[in-house]
Amino acid sequence: MDLTRRTMLAGTAAAFAARADGAAAETPPAGTASPGIYRYKIGSFELTAIYDGIWYRPINDQFIRNAPFSEVEHALDAAYMPHDRLATPFTTLIVNTGKQLVLLDTGTGGQIAPSAGVLRANLAAAGIDPKAVDRIVISHFHPDHINGIKDKDNALIFPNAELMVPAAEWAFWMDDGNMNAAAADLKLTFRNQRRIFTDIAKQVTQFEPGKEVAPGVETLPAPGHTPGHTVFAVHSGDQSLLVLSDTAQHPAVFARHPDWQAAFDIDGAEAVKTRKKIFDRAAADRMLVTGYHFPFPACGHLLKTATGYEHVPIEWQPSL
Repeated sequence: MDLTRRTMLAGTAAAFAARADGAAAETPPAGTASPGIYRYKIGSFELTAIYDGIWYRPINDQFIRNAPFSEVEHALDAAYMPHDRLATPFTTLIVNTGKQLVLLDTGTGGQIAPSAGVLRANLAAAGIDPKAVDRIVISHFHPDHINGIKDKDNALIFPNAELMVPAAEWAFWMDDGNMNAAAADLKLTFRNQRRIFTDIAKQVTQFEPGKEVAPGVETLPAPGHTPGHTVFAVHSGDQSLLVLSDTAQHPAVFARHPDWQAAFDIDGAEAVKTRKKIFDRAAADRMLVTGYHFPFPACGHLLKTATGYEHVPIEWQPSL
């Protein structure tokens, strides 16, 4: 056989191609991603963002009360989202103060959408035993924030945790008169809150926003989305984090368009007022923020623009 340099190179290339093709054919797709965990620090506190999944909320031309749907569609286009669904991720936050594990909101409990409900799996991946959580602090009573208190069989997921809720939320949602006067779809929310809280009411502590619910974890009133909606400010040393709760849902829609009133806000005008007040503070003080419905890991900064705010995600850090 006449082995020339050209034939040797051609043979090598063919063999490489065959191996590459074979490897691709023999490796099936994984079908799943790695756990949704992200850790970072505020002063001496270690924070763990725990992903609970995502819900693709159906929307229509009634989604925003005070803007033409054509403008909403344009905003969704700009964010590479479809016109009939709003991407709604769920990210809870655990604050390790060194003495306590404090969980801010509890996720969906796997009771909202099949694409959500992975909080417990991600807690396990993070090495956090639900029994080790000392305190749960709730921002408001919508199901995606409280359903993770219990599983589908009504058993407590965090059996040793003290449970703290905003007093104004309890007063509004646990009032039978408010439930009887509510629209049919909202009545479902009222009934869900009774399912979660009725048999554990004696274990619930109500708080007034403006006070600490744990050392370094301050509560701030943020009404509008719901009457007692609350955000949190976590302070340690000279660093702070603003936990936005539902002050805005997806930032590509509600940070860029802070005047928009969503159909799911009980008082749309108050929600807008609250959003601007809190976002102005975050932008002016260059605070680190985390949003419950922001894309995971849900933390970054807010930059004030001529027309609204822009969310600037943090860079992922492999070590704290």
